[in-house]
Amino acid sequence: MPASSSHLALSATDTVARLREAVVQTRILSIPSLPFGISSVDDRLASGGLDGGGLHEIAAGSASLNDDAAATLFLAGIAARFAAEADQTVCWAMTAFDLYAPGLEQVGIGPAKLLYAQGRKDVDVLAIAEDALRDGSLACVIAEVKSADMTATRRLQLAASDGQTPMLLYRRHRTRDRCPLSSPSSAMTRWRVSCVPSERLAWPGVGRPRWQVELVRQRNGDPFSLELEACDAKGRLAVPAPSRDRTAAPRRADARDGAINRAA
Repeated sequence: MPASSSHLALSATDTVARLREAVVQTRILSIPSLPFGISSVDDRLASGGLDGGGLHEIAAGSASLNDDAAATLFLAGIAARFAAEADQTVCWAMTAFDLYAPGLEQVGIGPAKLLYAQGRKDVDVLAIAEDALRDGSLACVIAEVKSADMTATRRLQLAASDGQTPMLLYRRHRTRDRCPLSSPSSAMTRWRVSCVPSERLAWPGVGRPRWQVELVRQRNGDPFSLELEACDAKGRLAVPAPSRDRTAAPRRADARDGAINRAA
């Protein structure tokens, strides 16, 4: 008995969708990944780093300003390393321009490497990001949005693959303390970043900031969570050194030391 025309149409559509997904995966595998340079991170990532032609999502661990700043600097550090690797410019699209330029420069992404774009609504920002990705001349594209549905993230993933350009999507805003990463997405990786107390120093001062970096989801790999030291001037993270491996603070001489030496 011959199959109905509707059944054949559905089967053809499903086949085309699967073939297109296979092509995307092949392109992703052919684009070099950017490693973090930390074995405890890279060894747990399916591709040994961040896919250079994929969508990666970032969210703050909470609605606090501290976590928002940490998540912003985390993705800025990634963008800085992509820019240094390709010696190209980064496009940063948003609806409200509130970036702190000196802070971004401290993690390795100065004004000479940044191209800002502003849209009235999320849909405008997503359209800007998609066009920038398909252009293929940028080191990385960043977009800040309140929300992005499955269709939007699928379009960004396809555009990133077509343009062989990494896409960093910052899901910045929270609603009733609900994590933005709880909604479905086509992203290759999904990260959540929070502030944690820095190590107490042996001398007066402030230690290097620390973040709790969680890989909530990744394709073909498992999630994990690590405590890492914040980005340095080149956008690089670091594993906190155990206290016993730290250089001991020099002992400060005082009046009692002098008295002991004189007595000897």
